[in-house]
Amino acid sequence: MSGIFTKSMARNIFYGGTVFFFLLFLALTFDTERELPNRDNRGAITPQVAAGKHLWEVNNCLGCHTLLGEGAYFAPELGNVYKRRGGDFIKGWMQAMPTGAPGRRQMPNFNLTDEELDQLVAFLKYTSEINTANWPPNIEG
Repeated sequence: MSGIFTKSMARNIFYGGTVFFFLLFLALTFDTERELPNRDNRGAITPQVAAGKHLWEVNNCLGCHTLLGEGAYFAPELGNVYKRRGGDFIKGWMQAMPTGAPGRRQMPNFNLTDEELDQLVAFLKYTSEINTANWPPNIEG
């Protein structure tokens, strides 16, 4: 290659790169649109799951926890807590808080009713069934 970089060479590199990345963008968009219906579980949203999500938002659970990677990192990831612990454990844990154990971060007691706890467990069960392509890789979140 010669030591001269001409204006037409630069233009060709620019146009070639633009076309390449535009085609790559289209291919990735097509692949995403093809895969999303296979990962969708919108049919599993029940009124109980919707009420649990409302409780999740009203009590600002994302202020401490993460859910599928979104939220704060003060407390554990809860996207797969239902698979890890089960519904009865979640309910018992929430009813027992705060434990008063010295030196540990404590979750506040939100004084939720049994029905509200069932709704929150249904929401966490729903989130554990979302196809996240094996994320998080660690079962403990």
